[in-house]
Amino acid sequence: MAALFRRLCLLVLTEACYDEFFVKFNFLHVPCLRAAVSKGLGLGVVGGSILVKVPQIMKIVRAKSGEGISIAGTTLEVTAITFNVGYSFVNRYPFSSYGDGVFLLVQTTITAMLVLLYGGAPKKAALYVLSVFTVAAVLCSGQVPIKFMWMLQALNIPVVFAGKMVQAVTNFKNSSTGQLSAVTMTMLFLGSTARIFTSIQETGDPIIILSYSVATFANGLIMTQVLYYWNAPAKSKKE
Repeated sequence: MAALFRRLCLLVLTEACYDEFFVKFNFLHVPCLRAAVSKGLGLGVVGGSILVKVPQIMKIVRAKSGEGISIAGTTLEVTAITFNVGYSFVNRYPFSSYGDGVFLLVQTTITAMLVLLYGGAPKKAALYVLSVFTVAAVLCSGQVPIKFMWMLQALNIPVVFAGKMVQAVTNFKNSSTGQLSAVTMTMLFLGSTARIFTSIQETGDPIIILSYSVATFANGLIMTQVLYYWNAPAKSKKE
């Protein structure tokens, strides 16, 4: 049991911090507390991200419609996630600091595919998926110069903001959030908020920290719209 407990603790703690807590019983060691909270929070965000957009996907499938979801905004979001995953992967940051991006990339791509599919463009939907994962594979291959990868990560800041603002403007024009899921948007907001802290603790990379700060603001804006337009029908095309 002691060995199992140690292995489980080392998922969150370093060897040094394990000794501080369970050998020296120094439970108020601030650096280790911060590291443990960050690692635990990061793993929690990664775990939550596995299903974060499933409510959104199921809502589209049940309605057989992607009404109210901006394909342009979703594409910008996919682009930002792809850049972030590629940059973090080649820099060998801990998986707990960016792993949620892997699951978000898959789910956001599926969301865009469904919007295109139910919009009557199955060939575009298939090409979309192929293009996204081809670009992701290239960026994670290690063949792209690191300086260029940094530029792509820096580009994430306006890309993330623009993508969310496109969706926000669509919501405002429709006076509705259409098939956007309140559960998904709330989880995205909480996840990006947590990522600010974990990025400070685990990567210390200013460009990633700024990216998540912008994402948190934008996610918060759209989450507010979802709550404001709750149950509001979308404007008809005639209107």
